[in-house]
Order: sequence, then C-alpha cells, then structure tokens
Amino acid sequence: MEMIGPLLASKDADGNHFYALQTDNRHENRLGLIHGGAITTLLDQAIALIAWDAADRMPTVTLQMDTRFISAAKPGAFLVARAKARHTSRSIVFLDAELLDQNRLVATATAVMKILRKTQ
Repeated sequence: MEMIGPLLASKDADGNHFYALQTDNRHENRLGLIHGGAITTLLDQAIALIAWDAADRMPTVTLQMDTRFISAAKPGAFLVARAKARHTSRSIVFLDAELLDQNRLVATATAVMKILRKTQ
C-alpha cells in the first residue's frame, strides 16, 4: 500500500467502515485520470479488511474480484471505499464494495474471499 500512499480509515456510528485515499498526480494515467489499478487497489484493500473482520479475524485470500468502472476520477479527488460482507460461510466470504468521489459513484466491485483456517 505504500506505493499508492497512506489510506485513511474511519467507522461511522452504524459500524460501517470506510477507507479513503487522497489522490494526486502519482495516481494519474496517460489520460490524466486516476489509474484503474489505483482504484482497484483501494477497493481490494477495503474488501480484504471487511473479509478479515467477517471471518473472525482469520486471514483471507482473494478467489475472485470483479471491478466495474462507472465514472472517471481526476487527481486531487478524495476517494472513499466502503465494503460490506453479503454472506459468510465456514470457508468463504462474499463481499460488495463501492468507491465514491464525494457522492459520485466511481467504481463497484464484488469479491469472493477464502478464509484460511489453522489446521490442527
């Protein structure tokens, strides 16, 4: 995560977690927009942290992640990701996430995470 810069984390009164990134020119692609890799990385980080919590703080790994880019963001945007676990089984967590620039939807993602349980 050092490569894209520090992530800011917060939690609202309802217990929802938010992860944010203040973008700058480091995150810019050749079109002058925030690179899709930076957007996907922020969504992946939010998803991984929520999966860890949903898995009772057991480590998880990504089995599948699908990202949909809805609108562009420009350098200087303050991007906020929020993720939610839709379902948790004994070994899998299913999650949804969205990335906002103020109240404008930039991207969404769905993910399937494998819970790595310690073997006895």
